[in-house]
Amino acid sequence: MNAVSTVDPRDGRSRETGLHETTGSELDALLAAAAAAADPLTAAGRRGRARLLDAVAAALESRRDDLVAAASSETGLGRDRLASELTRSALQFRMFADVVRDGGYLEAAIDHAADTPLGPAPDVRRMLVPLGPVAVFGASNFPFAFSVAGGDTAAALAAGCPVVVKAHPSHPLTSQVSADVIAAAVRGAGGPDGALGIVHGQDAGLALVRHPAVRAAALTGSVGAARAIQAAIDERDDPIPLYGELSSVNPIVILPAAAAERGEQIAAGLFASFTGSAGQLCTKPGLAFVPSDPAGDQLVEALRARVATAGGAVLLNERIRDAFTAREAALEQAGARVLARPDVRSPEGFGVAPVLLETDVTQLSAQIAEECFGPLVIAVRYDDPAGLDAALATVPPSLTGSIHAGEQDDHDTVRHLSTLFAARTGRIVFDGFPTGVRVSWAQHHGGPWPATNTVHTSVGATSIRRFLRPLAWQDAAGWILPQELRDGYTEISRRVDGRVEPGRPGTS
Repeated sequence: MNAVSTVDPRDGRSRETGLHETTGSELDALLAAAAAAADPLTAAGRRGRARLLDAVAAALESRRDDLVAAASSETGLGRDRLASELTRSALQFRMFADVVRDGGYLEAAIDHAADTPLGPAPDVRRMLVPLGPVAVFGASNFPFAFSVAGGDTAAALAAGCPVVVKAHPSHPLTSQVSADVIAAAVRGAGGPDGALGIVHGQDAGLALVRHPAVRAAALTGSVGAARAIQAAIDERDDPIPLYGELSSVNPIVILPAAAAERGEQIAAGLFASFTGSAGQLCTKPGLAFVPSDPAGDQLVEALRARVATAGGAVLLNERIRDAFTAREAALEQAGARVLARPDVRSPEGFGVAPVLLETDVTQLSAQIAEECFGPLVIAVRYDDPAGLDAALATVPPSLTGSIHAGEQDDHDTVRHLSTLFAARTGRIVFDGFPTGVRVSWAQHHGGPWPATNTVHTSVGATSIRRFLRPLAWQDAAGWILPQELRDGYTEISRRVDGRVEPGRPGTS
């Protein structure tokens, strides 16, 4: 067995974990248990799964100190940031408990037997049902909220799907402790063994998605990781979906009146947004379009001053540090000019300095517009908002696009930019910054390729849809139907004979 080690990115030192890479026989056993857990999870019903999800949230919070300590030593992210992220993880489980209780996610519909212009029609009833065991690949930059205890796990369990998580090698101990906490909480709430499992090692991760018991996979990671996982999936006899949240530049357009009215405020917000968590957020703004006028000059100078006096940042692992350094050099070679790079002494480990670069809109190229994961932003100077169309078309489609407009900026210009972003992003942010993704019913965290490889969201209530499929029952006896499709059931909203019947919880 190959041992699993962990590295503290603050000093670059490796240490043993006591864990080992998952073997083939161990993987088979985990997936046999996951497959066996599928029916009990479904049988628990919506109320049973909601209790299970609430129990997981409470368990995560009860082990807060242990989890944060483990993640701090493996990621270099500050304890306050990690504590906040753990709160978000608990919030996601509780939100999905509410989603399951609400029941609207089932899309329940009933068409009673009837005479139609085409003749007699059968009774047809339809709703969404669980896919089966799901493989979740933990993210490096979110050891809780997009990892073992993340939204993918919460959404899949809410849907009734057992989960096997591939631990990220940057935080194997955090992943293992998280898995132990969740599995114990599930058992304590009366859930089945096998509802949550974990594997370690790259080979185990690829074998996981090749396994016939797995019915879907979810990833927050790089395009390269998605391609490797998809290649493994393509070896299967039967295809399964891969839901990937992958790469994003997240452009920001600052219009002239906004720069004039609140340039200092925008500079402060942009600095916090691109340096927060050492720039290792999928929604980090990588390009900021700034007008080439005195107000724009002042905004860029305010941003430059903040960057020039900033301290160093610790990146998650050596690979990310090396990629950041190489990307920064490539940007300079492509013509971007360095405006600020503080002369900070990099700490031992994987430390870097934040960087502010500048280019002109006429010089913006595909090479400059690629994502740089880490604390780097490029100010792209422009003369006229009307000339931004070609430049924005150079930027790869992203998770977000942001517009800062002032009182005197033309509404038609804002409307036009919104239309451009609507075609190339999944979320349009007005007068704000894209970092800090709200966990809510209305949220959409996705976008056209390469932001994601699907139309689905990985954050918010509707992310549960990834792990469900529609099933219809025709002329079925009432006793064999799920209770949500039986006549007289009023707990949830349903579409009956074409009309929406609102749910009345507590009435069935």
